[in-house]
Amino acid sequence: MTDSVDASVPTFHKPNLYWTSLIAGGVAGLVVDVALFPIDTVKTRLQSERGFWRSGGFRGIYKGLGTAATGSMPSAALFFVTYESIKSFLSTSKSNQSPFVHMFAASCGEIIACLVRVPVEIAKQRKQAMLVKQGTTSFQILYQAFKAEGLRKGIYRGFGITIIREVPFSFIQFPLWEYLKTQWEPTTGLSLNPAFVALCGAISGGIAAGLTTPLDVLKTRIMLAETAQKVSIYRILKNIYRDNGIRGLFAGFVPRVMWITLGGAVFFGFYDLATNVLHDRKSFA
Repeated sequence: MTDSVDASVPTFHKPNLYWTSLIAGGVAGLVVDVALFPIDTVKTRLQSERGFWRSGGFRGIYKGLGTAATGSMPSAALFFVTYESIKSFLSTSKSNQSPFVHMFAASCGEIIACLVRVPVEIAKQRKQAMLVKQGTTSFQILYQAFKAEGLRKGIYRGFGITIIREVPFSFIQFPLWEYLKTQWEPTTGLSLNPAFVALCGAISGGIAAGLTTPLDVLKTRIMLAETAQKVSIYRILKNIYRDNGIRGLFAGFVPRVMWITLGGAVFFGFYDLATNVLHDRKSFA
């Protein structure tokens, strides 16, 4: 089986490329967020300023699942349709495998996806850390944030640090993922299929997750802060270092790496599988 993600560029007309990326990316994002949600909750609580146990410990481990599930499909779909479209536009016979193309396309995809992801993260993480009353809906959380601090400091608080986290993550993950896929068959002698695409995604995701954990800690602290006055990056770094030293910057390292390693496998595996299914359907249409 050929690499469906790279092969999609010459195989599909652009409208088909858009719809394939949109549907496959949305399905992959939903599967990952639902299947691995408890690990994400543990990571959020470890990174919370209140500490793991005061943020709920292992209680209510599925708090915020509905919010994550609602936002995962549009966020992942926006990312992949942007990533594949920009990669298709910039790719030539010489630069199709250029890491710079993958880095730029992935960064643009993350920025667009964050238009959905950041408000979802605000509502989800406040539920995960038990900072809202039982029964409070995601809409109520976002409405209260908007009413108290407006659009930028309320609903989109942490947008900047999320971009700062996602862009380096993408710079590492996607060129590495694409490289591993191109080297798989020459190195192993085995045809690339969704299972091996998933393995490449797990390796690249785990490495990127570990290296960018400090940025993820900053993002979590900013989103969970009571008011926008407490979101100075310098102040947060100072408080983390004062309380826990360098180790504090890597709070949640193990669950984050575990979550994104498993998530990378599921995400890219399902994305490749869904892309192949959609491709086959169009071939027989």
